[in-house]
Amino acid sequence: MIATDKKSAMASLNEEIAECAGCELSATRTRTVPGEGRFDAEIAFIGEAPGYYEDQQGRPFVGPAGQFLDQLLGSIGLRRPDVFIGNVIKCRPPQNQDPLPHQIRACENWLQRQLEIIEPKLVVTLGRYSMAKFFPGQSISRIHGQVRRVGELLVVPMYHPAAALHQGSLRRTIEDDFKKLPPVLKSALEEKKEPALETQQMKLF
Repeated sequence: MIATDKKSAMASLNEEIAECAGCELSATRTRTVPGEGRFDAEIAFIGEAPGYYEDQQGRPFVGPAGQFLDQLLGSIGLRRPDVFIGNVIKCRPPQNQDPLPHQIRACENWLQRQLEIIEPKLVVTLGRYSMAKFFPGQSISRIHGQVRRVGELLVVPMYHPAAALHQGSLRRTIEDDFKKLPPVLKSALEEKKEPALETQQMKLF
């Protein structure tokens, strides 16, 4: 898909997401938060769910966790316009509750179609709910920072930036995991196979 087609496809998809009434969150949201960034990004960051600030602005990761994410991106020479940032679900759960299974299912199609349009070389999951989309049953404490192959995608699960705000000891862990991304992305762009990668024989969704 060429760039102009990707841009058009993403704009149409965002319009569909804005009209979504697939679960009860459509009745309590202020705005949908489809995601933002390059529609042809080489790397996509997928979080869990919008919070208060995201719900108000319709943009992902604009609160304190988003400020830390911006710092993390800067530490590896990236900015928001260079990447795609989204969430597993596109509406804020009341009181920032954890996403429920049926809410995640209601949004599965949106995330799948976003990734099909973007065709990222690398996906970074932020938090256990986005990790579970690719690695069900796994523990984030066990596999964070590890590069794994899921179908045609390289996926790196990481702690959510908000975890560092609540548990300061995780900040260094997240920073160290981010530093691993540039060589992984470089390898993906060069289409080199990494023998150490653990191949996951599963579908994306």
